[in-house]
Amino acid sequence: MYDFEDKPELNITPLVDVMLVLLAILMVIAPNIIYEEQIKLPQGSMSKQLSKIPPVHISIDKELNVKINKDNYQLHEFMDNFFLYSKKLDLKATVLISADKTLDYGVVMSVLAAVKQAGFSEVSLATNG
Repeated sequence: MYDFEDKPELNITPLVDVMLVLLAILMVIAPNIIYEEQIKLPQGSMSKQLSKIPPVHISIDKELNVKINKDNYQLHEFMDNFFLYSKKLDLKATVLISADKTLDYGVVMSVLAAVKQAGFSEVSLATNG
């Protein structure tokens, strides 16, 4: 009859051969598969045009002279004058502040605070990098 000490052996060679063939087929076909899903995008307004708003450049030199675009001011008179100057600017414009690196941090932050108080929301500090 049966001898319980004999261990049955499984021949997995055909299984491995089939899996390797399937893997090779998958590797050859996979780069050629293009999955494309149809997406319905929302329609934008055709009448609305994007307007290019010119940025506002503010630069501060080491003598504490503040230059807004082409107008020059002293730092102590900048706060009030910028508030009046900003009335003729678009508040959605980007403000770019550049300052001499030897200046005190508080000087640059006071200019930044004046720009924020005038109502500008997009303010960037220019760097050398």
